[in-house]
Amino acid sequence: MFKVIQRSVGPASLSLLTFKVYASSKKDSPHKTSMKVNELSLYSVPESPSKYVEEPRTQLEESISHIRHYCEPYTSWCQEMYSQTKPKMQSLVQWGLDNYEYLQNAPPGFFPRLGVIGFAGILGLLLARGSKIKKLVYPPGFMGLAASLYYPQQAIVFVQVSGEKLYDWGLRGYIVMEDLWKENFQKPGTVKNSPGNK
Repeated sequence: MFKVIQRSVGPASLSLLTFKVYASSKKDSPHKTSMKVNELSLYSVPESPSKYVEEPRTQLEESISHIRHYCEPYTSWCQEMYSQTKPKMQSLVQWGLDNYEYLQNAPPGFFPRLGVIGFAGILGLLLARGSKIKKLVYPPGFMGLAASLYYPQQAIVFVQVSGEKLYDWGLRGYIVMEDLWKENFQKPGTVKNSPGNK
């Protein structure tokens, strides 16, 4: 408490002191010449007009300019491809990080199931020797069969969705083939249907 009082009394006591201030007379002050702003050297404009003279280009500068003009379409293409692939790569990296996080905290029994599914794929690859179509069908089929044993609900949903998509694609292909058949292989005596003919 004493320190607080002591610190507050010091500056307050200085304000009670009186001082005498003496002003000098105008006679004693040296004569000052006032300057205008435009008289300062900082703001002065040079009187002689300056002229820009472009230096001639050297052989090195010419060759660099030629190379830049030659490479400009390629660099713009690279920048465009980079801007297109950057979001895809970022989503791929995020997918990888998510999968890594999932594998670090995998549910119990995940890795043995994954081993059985992988072994089924290798078995399908071994059984598909000799035919390229078998190599495309057997490994995914065996892996899907093994996965459906461990994850039956997801397998049912996958089969339903993929069955609907396959049916839709087949129907579209059938319609396209039917239209092509009607257009190209009509009987010679018949007239093609047109908006005017009914």
